[in-house]
Amino acid sequence: MNMENKRLYSPNKIKSTLDKYGFKFSKSLGQNFLIDGNVVRKIVQESNINKNDYVLEIGPGMGTLTEELALNAKKVVAVELDKKLLPILDESLEGYDNVEIVYGDILKTDVKKLIEEKLEGGPVKLVANLPYYVTTPIIGKLLEEDLNLESISVMVQKEVALRMSAGPGSKDYGALSIFVNFYSNPRIVVKVPKTVFMPQPKIDSAVIKLELKKDLPDIDREKFFKIVKAAFSKRRKTIINALSTYGFDIDKEIIKNALVESGIRPDERAENISIEDFIKLSTNLPLLNI
Repeated sequence: MNMENKRLYSPNKIKSTLDKYGFKFSKSLGQNFLIDGNVVRKIVQESNINKNDYVLEIGPGMGTLTEELALNAKKVVAVELDKKLLPILDESLEGYDNVEIVYGDILKTDVKKLIEEKLEGGPVKLVANLPYYVTTPIIGKLLEEDLNLESISVMVQKEVALRMSAGPGSKDYGALSIFVNFYSNPRIVVKVPKTVFMPQPKIDSAVIKLELKKDLPDIDREKFFKIVKAAFSKRRKTIINALSTYGFDIDKEIIKNALVESGIRPDERAENISIEDFIKLSTNLPLLNI
């Protein structure tokens, strides 16, 4: 038998397994399983997984990516929300003694505790095929919780990957771009067509790899992100008008002085302002009601 037909990403293998368990895909959970071996291998390759690595996976599905991770990593812990997939994963991955499946919602999971108890405290490389509807909150949780992560490689909607990796001057550049770039160095590593999923989604995807930064700016992060959000709340407005009409209850002249002090033209738009200049602005702009 062709070895490819034995692997979990084989369409025939997936169909037979799902039929055996009477599994039905859940639209509400955003379930789309990878069925292309080249893409699966490329994700693991670009995630730079080796036999010394501890890996945390979110949403293993029926284990197509989990299997490839297990073949290359020291240990894999996969967090799955759908209880109906647990017996399928038990059968699909029974030959791998370096895989542990954990039932739970990653947004409600104490990830730091999980890493400490099951992955030797890290450092950990995180890999995930994220449901589109929870991409942003999951990325936010992973970046904000000061976890011992080395990198995050996630499959997301292509448009979201473009926004996450965009720089100043791009139409895709926005608050999400700055949030991701504050904590990491993002790079799109794999473009994934909709045809390699079962069931097939309506849009293409991409895998974006976030290399976590070790040293972050010593600033008031809540204030910084509040200013960024305000700046992009009205993209067509100049930065001074966006900030002065956001509700900060601060005199426009004070905003203007802070902008000039930060090297930002008051008539500039947020989409052309670098993260470094936003950091300067967050230091120079006095905000009381953040």
